[in-house]
Amino acid sequence: MKAKALIFDVDGTLADTERDGHLPACNAAFAALGYPVRWTWDDFRAMLHVPGNAERMRRALATLDASLPPAELDAAVAELIALKKRLYIEEYAPRLPLRPGVAALVAEALARRVRLAIVTTSYEEQVVALLRHHLPGAADQFRPLLGRGAGVKTAPDSPLYRRALVELGVAAHEAIAIEDSDVGLRAALAAGIPTAVFYNDATLGQDFRGAALVARSADYFSLDVLAALCYSDLPQIGS
Repeated sequence: MKAKALIFDVDGTLADTERDGHLPACNAAFAALGYPVRWTWDDFRAMLHVPGNAERMRRALATLDASLPPAELDAAVAELIALKKRLYIEEYAPRLPLRPGVAALVAEALARRVRLAIVTTSYEEQVVALLRHHLPGAADQFRPLLGRGAGVKTAPDSPLYRRALVELGVAAHEAIAIEDSDVGLRAALAAGIPTAVFYNDATLGQDFRGAALVARSADYFSLDVLAALCYSDLPQIGS
């Protein structure tokens, strides 16, 4: 069986964005707006189970001032995240290299007319910036690109993965999800999609039960090898 679509996560999957991108952009935004918050990598890594930096920032501000009215907290988070997004897009995304094997896998998919899509907890603008800097020839080929503006990736019914399948026009067993974390894996599996996990330093040791493949990186995995591993438990009803 051949894959008809690859659905990529972004942060930690396409690139190691967390330590060298989102973390310093968050700290720079806190500093610029005068908040006495500076996360270390250990702090940030411990928060990766929280979906999205907006929620992480919300919790940080609520800890600073538990009496802050909800409307003021919402406004403060909105201001912080807007600045953080701009800093990430302008200063950090251009510096973030793709993870090993990603560019080759994307190029092979394009050459073989395998559809590409993205499902992520990140903001779409940040994803577009990363793609245009590091996959310029493929940046417009990731359709759909479903991020935070499209909904909650980690919701129990996996709405973004299910929507991606519909927009791609493929069944779950005809796609492969590419993830790096246990949270992302659960979202893909909830939609019935065979999933390859390429873990990183931040997700090493997480629970990847249910993944069709677990490896350090996408290096050395061609589309055919990926499909053979991810579809090994499915009925082989033709190519």
